[in-house]
Amino acid sequence: MKKYFLLASLCFGFYFSFASNKDSLHLSSPNKNLVLTIWMNHALYYNMYFKGQLLVKAALVDLKIKNKGSLSDHNSIVKSYYAQNNTIVESQVPERNQFMKDEYNEVAILFKQAYGIKFRAYNEGVAYQLATQFKDSIYIENEIAQFNFENQASAYIPLIHKRADGDIFHTSFEEQYPLTALTKISNTDLAYNPVLVCPNNSPKIAITESDLLDYPGMFLTGNQNNSLVAGFAPYPAKDSTTKELYPEIIVTKREDYIAYTKGTRTLPWRILMVAEQDKLLPNNNMVYLLASKTKVADASWVHPGKITDEWIINTNVFNVPFKSGVNTATYKYYIDFAKRFGFDRIMMDAGWSDYTNLFKVIPEINMDSLVDYAKKQNIKISMWTIALTLDKQLEAALTQFNKWGVDFIMTDFIDRDDQKMVQFYERIAQACAQHKIMIMFHGAYAPKGFNRTYPNAITREGVLGSEYNIWSDKVSMEHNLVLPFTRMLAGPMDYEPGFLNNATQKSFRNVEGNPMSLGTRSNQLAMYIVYDNPMQFFSGNPSQGFQEPQFMELLGSIPAGWEETNILDAKVGNYIISARRKNQDWYIGGMCDWSGKTAAINLSFLPAGKYLATLCKDGVNADKFAADYTIDSQIVDPTTVLNLQMAPGGGFFVKLIKQ
Repeated sequence: MKKYFLLASLCFGFYFSFASNKDSLHLSSPNKNLVLTIWMNHALYYNMYFKGQLLVKAALVDLKIKNKGSLSDHNSIVKSYYAQNNTIVESQVPERNQFMKDEYNEVAILFKQAYGIKFRAYNEGVAYQLATQFKDSIYIENEIAQFNFENQASAYIPLIHKRADGDIFHTSFEEQYPLTALTKISNTDLAYNPVLVCPNNSPKIAITESDLLDYPGMFLTGNQNNSLVAGFAPYPAKDSTTKELYPEIIVTKREDYIAYTKGTRTLPWRILMVAEQDKLLPNNNMVYLLASKTKVADASWVHPGKITDEWIINTNVFNVPFKSGVNTATYKYYIDFAKRFGFDRIMMDAGWSDYTNLFKVIPEINMDSLVDYAKKQNIKISMWTIALTLDKQLEAALTQFNKWGVDFIMTDFIDRDDQKMVQFYERIAQACAQHKIMIMFHGAYAPKGFNRTYPNAITREGVLGSEYNIWSDKVSMEHNLVLPFTRMLAGPMDYEPGFLNNATQKSFRNVEGNPMSLGTRSNQLAMYIVYDNPMQFFSGNPSQGFQEPQFMELLGSIPAGWEETNILDAKVGNYIISARRKNQDWYIGGMCDWSGKTAAINLSFLPAGKYLATLCKDGVNADKFAADYTIDSQIVDPTTVLNLQMAPGGGFFVKLIKQ
């Protein structure tokens, strides 16, 4: 019996109560709405109920380890330990909420074989985490997670379109989320998570993961039978470097296992968020709470902020006395713009150096001059890198960035989440933390709790965002209004709003160097409130911004990172209204689809007192000229109800400053 208690102490911590082995185990959420029934019958299964209604039935859990058997192989439950938790977790770098209630009930299960599992039931969902207790390193052949839904269901699911130069596990994690019947998803389809499942006549269920470290990310496939099944990229056996403009590593051969790892460890959490109302999803904190605690003890140097980017508009500034482009004069112009409108920093995106050598700065750029100019203006410079090159020159490059005063970098073109690439993320984040540099990964999977473990990994792409306006119409109103209920559940996302060219459905065009967004100007402004991102980008044209100082001053005044979030109303794919607090001030953002919407915003959530409300709303002609907006102000208090009309594809922004 000794090894069972050793497993409990190493993998599961201390438990205050004990239950003997029975045919099945039961676990309920603190409010009793969610109930799990767990049992072993040749394999491990669980049912999930919400208010007595069966949602997930006979969901299968298994783990197959080479030469060690599997969790289901001649195994049985030996002991189970119950525990409760009700604490407050403080975020080192607040993105959505500074303080989060971590309340759950838990059961830890020990088996005859050297496996264990924890189930947790929150009021907002359930999660489980597998553990192993082997002396030597192990080869994990596969992990089985099958989610079987009781009622017929559809899902907002990002099915991957296979690229020509690699297998289907190569993806930039930038897909749309079409609502698709689960019975139409086969085992040849593959999607990344989060996925939002919408069963008939029951609450929505979001499937995702947390604490993804030294292990491949979870994909989901189907079986055309109202189920979703986990899949994982096999470990890379051979790879090659592409000859494209932006080189990256492509796996050309894979092993017959998904992970080679230490024998005693826990695996990532598998999460099922449950929401009876759509508005409960965007503020679900389970992914953050389930992640490993910080490995950066002092994160006081990590500063959320606002930043400009020139790549989307191809440095196409105008009304200037110099030739625009990737050059010193253009970046000084961006520094002036950032200073004028309250931004913290500028990004020097792709092109400032040779893509294969970060020390080979192009002749058009004088870094010494730029660094000196930015310092005098109290504006930070941030740098784009390509992942392959950053990895090769890591220590020397970070040292050079320190000399330039660079404290935030982006690295791009990763496009994988097999175990080897997941290890890359942690290696880069650790190195950056040692140099007190914040890092943003592009061409990347969602954070999945990594931002708690490494708070300097402040944000991440993994989203089909603004840049797609350059060459497609994929950034639709519906897509933008699905993101808070899917991608955003797994952590902050770098969408990069701020377009000042705005278009209706009829007027939208792809124009390189002068891109436009679908939807109104107020819709773009609202994204800075609706979307979680502690490093918010402005991707519009600064030359247009200089022509609209009142609008840009309002945009520039929006804080980065929030202390409290309240989703006032929402419907997946149709509209969302979010309220955020920073210190004593509140900000409200609303977005809607092409149907338009009238919103009655009851301010009763405000603490007592008077507030100066500044409102940016769709103009009377925004349905025909999407850049039409109005800005006005009024005094409000908690008894005020704001009646706001959103145009088709419209939105609104409200800034509430405590008087």
